Amino acid sequence: MVRLTDYEQRMFDGEMGPFKQLAIHNIVKYAQVLGASELCEVTKATLFLGAHSYLEVMNSDDYNEIFSEMYMCSDKAMPIGEFDQNCTTQTDVSPCCQYIWEPLNFTKEAYDKNQRYLRIAAESGVSIANSCTPYFTGWIPVMGEHFVTTESSNVLMCNSVFGARGNSDGLEAAVWSAVCGRTPKWGRHVSKNRFGTHVFNIECKAEVETDWDIIGYTIGRMLPFGAIPIISGNFPRPDIVKLKQCFAALATTSGAEICHIVGITPEAPTLEAALGGKEPIKTFTVTQEDYDVSFSKVCDKGSGLVQLVSLGCPHYSLQEIKQAANYLQNNRVAPETKLLIWTDLSIKAMADASGYTKMIEDAGAWLVTSSCPLNVRKCCEGADGMVFDSAKQAHYLRSESGARIYFGDKYRCIDAAISGRWEETK
Repeated sequence: MVRLTDYEQRMFDGEMGPFKQLAIHNIVKYAQVLGASELCEVTKATLFLGAHSYLEVMNSDDYNEIFSEMYMCSDKAMPIGEFDQNCTTQTDVSPCCQYIWEPLNFTKEAYDKNQRYLRIAAESGVSIANSCTPYFTGWIPVMGEHFVTTESSNVLMCNSVFGARGNSDGLEAAVWSAVCGRTPKWGRHVSKNRFGTHVFNIECKAEVETDWDIIGYTIGRMLPFGAIPIISGNFPRPDIVKLKQCFAALATTSGAEICHIVGITPEAPTLEAALGGKEPIKTFTVTQEDYDVSFSKVCDKGSGLVQLVSLGCPHYSLQEIKQAANYLQNNRVAPETKLLIWTDLSIKAMADASGYTKMIEDAGAWLVTSSCPLNVRKCCEGADGMVFDSAKQAHYLRSESGARIYFGDKYRCIDAAISGRWEETK
């Protein structure tokens, strides 16, 4: 039995309209399945909205009908109503850039459909951000605040760095929560379920973003199912960019929702605090050999021609765009190679104002928004060689594509875009 507050009960009984009633009915059913006895208030949400390809199974162009069945899990179509006003809700990545479509091999028709779906969401109270790094745009749940998000790396960032509370809920459950402002109180929403269980002592190199990408990938490979990792060791303190790469890769190779970094995570000022006073179930050492094994899993050996170079997964910060723009200055992307640099709408606006976008475009590259190759697979069409500065992208596209996949830092990737070739280093 799920206990409801007076407010929740009134919503459940339909006093706030059928849209919110359906949402909280679904949340209560979800809570019953999970064994949660009560709900908690959600004040931040990011949602996977837009004309994503999986929605095409509906064989319909009526977004109310699509939304009702695919997100609200209802056989009865109803108009999309208003989302909860007390929950700051914005869009996660969409299936296309917000501004251009041709460089991504997208059609104008598909682009227009995506714009139409997003406009309907905006009219219902969802802000259009199209970001997998919402913390760069001001969407930051503080310590103890409950959130829902459809981005796996963002779940880790919010739990592990901000001390906020959330789970890796499904796309549908996140929508229900954003509509009714509630989610089951279970999992990482509950204090006792947030303590670390397994310690990872870092003894491999941990200097640059690429290192932290591989560290996250390696920890995820080693992590037992359901375990909560604690990162410890004598390494240089990682900044938020290194951590976003680490968490994206960790979420790729595991189901982790929180990762304690001793001295960084609010709940882990010490190793003892991260463990909740208990002994670790197991302690691992991440060696340089472990690092090298992980690297080999996301980067093919040898050299070769490349037709696509993609930077930014998760989305680039303004500083990363500045670094890429400066490196591209007085250079030109090879004619048979496409260089895409991914970010979100607000960071793109700042890059425009700072002159970085023009520098990138003058070099023959594109600063694109709102998505990534995993969501715009069409941008990979015709590429026999692809280069990424993201272990997440390299991992998934390596398993789904017959192309040769290479992985490295942004500067090696840009070098490949300029020369049209990936050169293996000895």
